[in-house]
Amino acid sequence: MRYKSKVKNGYCIYAVAGTNTVSFAIDSANANTKGLLGFSVKRTYPPSGETYYMPGFKIFGDPINEKPDSQVKVSTEDHPVQSFVWDDFTLKPDQEYTYYFEPVKGSPKLGTDGRIEGLTHDPAIEIKIKSEPLFSNEPHDVFFNRGVASSQAYAREFGNVSPDKLIGKEKQDAFQWLGRDLDDAIYKFIAQAKKGDTLLCCFYEFHYKPVLDALKAAIDLKVDVKIIIDAKKNGKTDKSGKKGKDFPRDDNLATIKAANIPLDHIIKREANPNLIQHNKFMVFLKGKSKTPTAVWTGSTNISENGIYGHTNVGHWVRDKEIAASYRDYWNLMSTDPGKGTGAAAKTARKKYQQAAEALQKDILPAKIGTIPEGVIPIFSPRTKVTMLTSYFTLVDQAAISSNITLAFGINADLKQMLLKHDANSGICFMLLEKEDKANKRAKAPFVPVGAKNNVYKAFGSYLKDPLYKWVKETNTQKFGMATHVVYIHSKFLLKDPLSAAPVVVTGSANFSTASTTGNDENMIIIKGDQRAADIYFTEFNRLFNHYYFRSVHQLAAAAKTGNESASLFLDTTDGWLQKYKPGLLKYKRVMLFKNMKNTKTLA
Repeated sequence: MRYKSKVKNGYCIYAVAGTNTVSFAIDSANANTKGLLGFSVKRTYPPSGETYYMPGFKIFGDPINEKPDSQVKVSTEDHPVQSFVWDDFTLKPDQEYTYYFEPVKGSPKLGTDGRIEGLTHDPAIEIKIKSEPLFSNEPHDVFFNRGVASSQAYAREFGNVSPDKLIGKEKQDAFQWLGRDLDDAIYKFIAQAKKGDTLLCCFYEFHYKPVLDALKAAIDLKVDVKIIIDAKKNGKTDKSGKKGKDFPRDDNLATIKAANIPLDHIIKREANPNLIQHNKFMVFLKGKSKTPTAVWTGSTNISENGIYGHTNVGHWVRDKEIAASYRDYWNLMSTDPGKGTGAAAKTARKKYQQAAEALQKDILPAKIGTIPEGVIPIFSPRTKVTMLTSYFTLVDQAAISSNITLAFGINADLKQMLLKHDANSGICFMLLEKEDKANKRAKAPFVPVGAKNNVYKAFGSYLKDPLYKWVKETNTQKFGMATHVVYIHSKFLLKDPLSAAPVVVTGSANFSTASTTGNDENMIIIKGDQRAADIYFTEFNRLFNHYYFRSVHQLAAAAKTGNESASLFLDTTDGWLQKYKPGLLKYKRVMLFKNMKNTKTLA
């Protein structure tokens, strides 16, 4: 939901609330900001009636706090937020909160009791918001894991130790912190199926045993459970003649055996071993009539890393027509399509592509901007890359802003579109697994996109060493969870998410040619559902802000500019306001909120 405060002393606050995160922007265009040091932020939680200042991360540095360390805990009462854009990542779902933003001025100095003196607090600007329910009866429920094992919170709370190596309640707490409610949502989707119902499942990685145990429990309750798994024999043989592991086939089959799931419930996807069955979805069919009712989709593999490691999203769709389309796609794949040898292989492959494409025709790039409100499923593999071009066209045509997550780099075609953008184009935020940089092995020359194209990028990274009050962090690779994708595994894009008709594209595909014409994949395009868009938007903000700071620090440290610590401390003057001049990123972000549609004010 989108909110707007009443104007007070020239300030107006905007907010977008998701389930666990709320994003704020403060419009100060008509306020007296001379001498402004930032904002102290208080929050009231109505169920308890408790009001308190929110904790802060940045502090006033030298000479006020000459040698801060990791034990320093501060409040925004003394160390204000020096930003006109701020997020709270600690919401509980379906709760009302009241926030008070107090403009702070003065000349800060360290008092004898260790508190900051010399600050004055102007009257607060008040805004009330309500977080979205985690589980609802709406068409869409969206569930994000934490996706930030490389964080100060995990380092301080769990000592950068892999959750598998923790014991008892601490282990349970670590998994709960990493997964948030993503695992519970998977179990709840399965548990809705009762005796006589049907669950049609289709998964790439299928080896997190607790989820398999839940499906085995459903089978025991006489739910008709059928599961397509990637079981392709793709292990490479080394020079000595030793055959390597078939991935994920070996892990999938071993865990199926350990969970005692009878093999007559399993369908092995084995054709086309050089491609992958990359889907992660379930279809719920109700009763003896097998009425299509709901779909679980998204980017989450049934693996420990998928649920608790790198970034992922699960998406619950309550739509009979969409469920019917997924059922038809499942039925197609249950035949292990595309089988063939020799000359027949190409023909078999094309027939499968055509069959998948027939379930939902391509939306041509020229028409992608005029698609009707609702949900459209897209299944792969397809005969052409038309849909991939259509996805990129959504980003290209965003009038105000776009957001996209990219686990395997920026596609060259998308770059070519963005290279034509300038300061007047919609702003594009990219969340990448790795830094976008030149590759010595690449045949084509490296082409950068950046601020001059109104493109801003963050990539997976972590603090490798202690940094003033920041402690050393870790990542999922060091946990032993991740091998290929360590940080960003989610696959979604948003077009004009704060408009009246936002577009969300989400699912299993990596916005690549292989995911369009090669692999088994599914995506949904959602237009006009502001609740779904707001949840995706706030979670993208959370992840982008988390990794943007680390990306900038890593780049500065690598370049040895001497600026890698420049933004670690608060400014003791109003000099920080210079970062909000028109044309700069921070100014642009405020304007996104100021121009958003369909805001409301809670009494």
